[in-house]
Amino acid sequence: MNKWLVSVLAAVLAFTGAAGPASAFSAPYESYTYNYYLDAVPIPAPYLPDRAVTGRDLGVGDFRSPNDLFVAKDGTLYILDSGNARIIVLDPGWKPVRVIGSFMRDGREDRLLNPGGIHVTENGLIYVADTDNRRVVVLDGEGRFVRLLENPQSDILPPNFIFNPLKLTVDSAGRVYVVSRGAFEGIMQFDSDGTFIGYVGTIHVRQSIFDKIWLRLATREQRARMQLYIPTEFSNLDIDDKDFIYATNIDTYSDELIKRLNPSGQDVLKRFGYYPVRGDVRYRNFGSSAGPSMFVDIKYLGGGMYTGLDAKRGRLFTYNDEGDLLYVFGALGTQVGTFTVPVAVERQGMDILVLDRAKSNITVFKPTRFGRLVNEATRLHYDGYSTAAVALWREVLALNSNYDAAYIGIGKSLLLEKRNEEAMEYFKLGMKRRDYSVAFKRYRKEVLQAQFGPVMSAIVALVAAWLAFRVFRRRRMRRVVNHEARLH
Repeated sequence: MNKWLVSVLAAVLAFTGAAGPASAFSAPYESYTYNYYLDAVPIPAPYLPDRAVTGRDLGVGDFRSPNDLFVAKDGTLYILDSGNARIIVLDPGWKPVRVIGSFMRDGREDRLLNPGGIHVTENGLIYVADTDNRRVVVLDGEGRFVRLLENPQSDILPPNFIFNPLKLTVDSAGRVYVVSRGAFEGIMQFDSDGTFIGYVGTIHVRQSIFDKIWLRLATREQRARMQLYIPTEFSNLDIDDKDFIYATNIDTYSDELIKRLNPSGQDVLKRFGYYPVRGDVRYRNFGSSAGPSMFVDIKYLGGGMYTGLDAKRGRLFTYNDEGDLLYVFGALGTQVGTFTVPVAVERQGMDILVLDRAKSNITVFKPTRFGRLVNEATRLHYDGYSTAAVALWREVLALNSNYDAAYIGIGKSLLLEKRNEEAMEYFKLGMKRRDYSVAFKRYRKEVLQAQFGPVMSAIVALVAAWLAFRVFRRRRMRRVVNHEARLH
């Protein structure tokens, strides 16, 4: 009960702005995570809204239906202002550097048409998914034309295939990965020279028991018309520093709403949390904003952490590399810090940026003390500095004693230090059964090894005593028999 009261008090303080001085605004949303029993547990706000930035604030005119944004490693921000068919480039201090509204190609002026996604490589090449022009445009850092990716040709493409790129990313070798409308086979992969080389990460659709029953009852004509089991599309993607692709799909009832694809296209995302990596695990089935989470973007944050943007309820879900949910924040609404139609999430330094298409603005969220501690402790553990992470996890528990991830983090550190009995206690507090079993098996082995010598010595002593007793008894019996024989 005391843990719960402290947790609620910490959450209330966070909601009123007391979680840290990072923002001029208090949180217009509740922050939470889910415990082992799938209950939403309030936590201090990990991020607070700092400001909402419009095109007019930047001095470049109002945005119109912006679709994407990208932050380069040096902090340069690229905004894809789709309705105005332009790319706005800002320096790390949010000062306009240039606006790319058109480019020259083959001696003619060319323009984008409702572009959907943008990615910028380390060498400054700008890749744009020019959706309604059915192509990917590559520009240099100054906005000069470099090349196009369009009209892919391959035997594995259907004869009536139309290339409508929506989102894209590029790996360190220059391979381009594109989410294209209607490409149910997976993410389209292009070589560094622009040649289509195949698909990665096909989404597999599973039938429910009701679908299977309907298939058995349906007529042949009905089954022929059914298209329920065509694989669904991906909605967005991002790439980490090891060239693994994080991708989201639109099959909201799947347990694999988020995938981590290795270079071979295999899903290697770890899902060791209490529940699948799929956003909200409890939700209304009727009414407004009913149904499962619907991820429209994903951002790799470093340290094994990634954030999924749920457009259904305007929330951001952050997980660690094991698939444990760290925190949830955000909401739909009209206040600063809430969204109407959120479409993209990015990271700039420690800040989280969310682009809202309907509001035509970018909301900047700054981490609170609670958020900084959780993020840093998670990164330290991921990088192998688990002992250093323990001190931070203890600070987290001082803010919220009911935060399971902190107990689990301390338990993992103790496990690495071979302090198995203590680790068991923390895993028990964090309700982490899988890791508790590991710690218990190691502790049992440790106890057996520690007791093996004394136990075996005692067993040997008992066996020796028993053998000596038997020898003594035989000799005594022999003497008795010999004595009785002499008497007769």
